[in-house]
Amino acid sequence: MSLLAQLKILVVDDTTTSRMLLRDALETIGFRNISVAADGEQAMQVMMSQPCHLIISDMNMPKMNGLQLLHAIRTYRPTSRVPFMILTGNNDKNVLIEGRKMGLNNYLNKPFTTPDLKKALEAIVGKLQ
Repeated sequence: MSLLAQLKILVVDDTTTSRMLLRDALETIGFRNISVAADGEQAMQVMMSQPCHLIISDMNMPKMNGLQLLHAIRTYRPTSRVPFMILTGNNDKNVLIEGRKMGLNNYLNKPFTTPDLKKALEAIVGKLQ
């Protein structure tokens, strides 16, 4: 089984269409083990019950935005080192600055292409086959 098929990825986005598009792009790249959450609270529940190797989160969500989720992930000891990427439709450099302070691994602007996503993921996990 390839590394891509083994890595567990959690996609967090409050928009069903965005979750589906991201899942499709990840599957095109070769990922097979993809979980989804509709908001940050649901993402934390997933991470406590079925930890994933990587989180890709939308920035703007109700209840808990991407930076708040990142903070929660970093302060919960069992998940504190899980790679984290934020997707945002708002090219706000403050998100990147604040995220980096909390250990953000990468971010990607929406809309994105599959090659853009692959490149952003490679910056986190290394060369993807």
